[in-house]
Amino acid sequence: MSKLYESSSDLNAEYSLSAEQVASYQENGHIYLKNVASAEEIAEYEPIISDWVMKLNYHDKPVSERDTYGKAFIQIGNLWEKSEACRRFTLARRFAKIAAELMGVDGVRIYHDQALFKEPGGGHTPWHQDQIYWPLDTDKTITMWMPLVPIPQEVGTMTFASGTHRLGYVNRQEISDESHKTLAQYIEAKRFPTVNYGAMTAGDATFHSGWTMHSAPGNPTDHMRKVMTVIYYADGTRVAEPDSKARESDLRSWLTGCKPGDLAAGPLNPLVYVNKS
Repeated sequence: MSKLYESSSDLNAEYSLSAEQVASYQENGHIYLKNVASAEEIAEYEPIISDWVMKLNYHDKPVSERDTYGKAFIQIGNLWEKSEACRRFTLARRFAKIAAELMGVDGVRIYHDQALFKEPGGGHTPWHQDQIYWPLDTDKTITMWMPLVPIPQEVGTMTFASGTHRLGYVNRQEISDESHKTLAQYIEAKRFPTVNYGAMTAGDATFHSGWTMHSAPGNPTDHMRKVMTVIYYADGTRVAEPDSKARESDLRSWLTGCKPGDLAAGPLNPLVYVNKS
């Protein structure tokens, strides 16, 4: 058995899912869960995560001068490597157990974490499928998307196209104006229902499959939309042969030392939950 990384005790407490919630996720490819992290936990971790995001922010142009992807958010990955506090948050057993139970697997590893901070005036996040970037030979992938600040209705949260997680690849377009147009037309033509969960409280979370099509509106307010995400996949997954430059890049960045056909279990992919029952 691979080494299991333990988080701090405050984030190891159980979060109970009902059979109905698991079934809903598996049917729709997304779910909204209340109070996945407490107000006290968010108060502890938000300032630390925010500080690292600002330190590592690579944007050097105003929002108005960036391309569509650059306007969408400040995007910082693998914060768990930067500090012990970020590590405790990203590798939290509570979050990982939810991911495993929703997917119906016995163990999960981290693909990577990612802070997604949408600046005041930040643009929309185009329709896309996350897994076009991931060289993982499985459909058992899931992302936790957790606001670190309250998100009011006017800022908006993600919109999901229910059932699209069962399609796999639809096209290989990376996040762009083109992906937004193409997938929006596809969703409308195939009549997939779309769901937006509206305002969210800090510590609430959505979970969505790697193949679920989703988008998010821009930020018209004067406040930063601060979100932390963690991507999980089933333990035992193997590395897929990269079939695009995006997947080649991800293989180098997030699956260090792994080759196609290997177990996806590099040093950046700790095992964070195992069902021992």
